[in-house]
Amino acid sequence: MKKALVTGITGQDGSYLAELLLEKGYKVYGMVRRSSTEHFERIQHIKDDVELREGDLLDQLSLINLIGESKVDEVYNLAAMSFVPTSWTKPLLTGEFTGLGVTRMLEAIRYVNPKIKFYQASSSEMFGKVLETPQDENTPFHPRSPYGVAKVYGHFITINYRESFGIYACSGILFNHESPRRGYEFVTRKVTNAAARIKLGMQDMLKVGNLNAKRDWGYAGDYVRMMWMMLQQDKPEDYVIGTGRTHSVRDLIQNAFNCAGIKLRWEGEGMDEKGYDSGTGRQLVGLDPKFYRPAEVDLLIADPSNAMKKLGWVPEVSFEQLVEMMVKSDLEINRKLKGEG
Repeated sequence: MKKALVTGITGQDGSYLAELLLEKGYKVYGMVRRSSTEHFERIQHIKDDVELREGDLLDQLSLINLIGESKVDEVYNLAAMSFVPTSWTKPLLTGEFTGLGVTRMLEAIRYVNPKIKFYQASSSEMFGKVLETPQDENTPFHPRSPYGVAKVYGHFITINYRESFGIYACSGILFNHESPRRGYEFVTRKVTNAAARIKLGMQDMLKVGNLNAKRDWGYAGDYVRMMWMMLQQDKPEDYVIGTGRTHSVRDLIQNAFNCAGIKLRWEGEGMDEKGYDSGTGRQLVGLDPKFYRPAEVDLLIADPSNAMKKLGWVPEVSFEQLVEMMVKSDLEINRKLKGEG
């Protein structure tokens, strides 16, 4: 039986990856930080099937002990300070977790067992102010947030340990990937949840930032499958993972409200642009400057052809199917909150 350690197992990606590994017959260890309150909602259905162990990316010794005691074959490092806006208010903490935390995990592997295979969750935010479109494995990085900068460090230290110490270490440069398990602070879940709540009369309006920002959005379940595939190859290699399609925040909102049974019409330009219910004329979408980033990333779109060609990976869930999945889930959740389900 193969054994794997998943850091960030209580997050969106960690929960989907743990499910996948269990399906493939792995013994799964999940690293969780010591806390007075538990946040295991995303893994509640598999909690009895995985072994949760305490560890912290800020504490080198805890990682060494965890790697040594679990004797795992694979490590998937998904833990990070992962919400981009927060990285501006907590840049030092972001650097410690998202950058140096990768080094601590790699050092633990080098110290305990250099034969362990290591996956690092890199990010499309590393491209930032893109220098070419679409972005592939050879596109230069120009990060536009402390989060993106920290991810670049984590990416290159992974390459460094691979080249310097012969460790099977690789990075997946993942573009935005979402699901019904996405946190409410992320724009996709904020939008789908708002569409559901407005439909049910539980919320009056959705306020967002830059409607014109474009992202390559895919389904988290598809992307964790690629993580596993990367560690099953003969040689470690970094891959860009995305759908190759891009959509604006406005597209996201339009699709989400359509799925909730609300047709929007748009009026105005720039910061004066608003979304109205085509039926009632009531304003449902407005802009708020506080949701704009200090340095915006305007367009991210992946070129995943290398992963598709070499590994045979293809995303199975489309953007439209993803949004519909999320809206349906949020409608069900909010109906229960309202006492209707």
